[in-house]
Amino acid sequence: MEIWMETKQMSKETLEIIQGLSQAAANAYDGGHMENYALDGQVRKVGLKREEGIPLLDKRCNDGFKVKFYGDSMIINYQSDVRMKELKGNGFENDIAQTINEVKKFLQKEYKAITGKSVSLTKKGEPQILVQTTSRVRTFVQAYQHYKVGGLKMDEPQETSIRDITKKFLETAKAKRPQNEKINPKDNQK
Repeated sequence: MEIWMETKQMSKETLEIIQGLSQAAANAYDGGHMENYALDGQVRKVGLKREEGIPLLDKRCNDGFKVKFYGDSMIINYQSDVRMKELKGNGFENDIAQTINEVKKFLQKEYKAITGKSVSLTKKGEPQILVQTTSRVRTFVQAYQHYKVGGLKMDEPQETSIRDITKKFLETAKAKRPQNEKINPKDNQK
């Protein structure tokens, strides 16, 4: 009984962390960086290019992010329109990595504001960056970074019970051939 209760408690904590991070990502909607467009009046700057300038007057840069969860990890996906001259300059990859890092900092700050607790996001590997062109004018970048989420604990699957069930099935599969079978086993061999 105690083991079941601990497992249930870990699942509840995991769910609370995932819900908190999902709500933090949802709070980064477009327009949330300006006081007169924010729903609750709080200004939330994520660090995206779309936050620069005035939306009604300046040419907008389409960029954004989303988060995905798997196991005890999270992926931050970033997508943006870029110009060819930005690609040719030095430090393009560093700028993209810095933007993803700003998103991570925003998620941590917003998570703390929502739940009152802190969460650690530890980078796993290097960011993956893919640049594609759709025409001579349009180019876009897609990048993602994996993070290990502190506090997420995944239950280990119970392999012993699965193995026992499989062994039992295989033992029943070794049944004798039916009596009315008229196929000679030697006929199928060459």
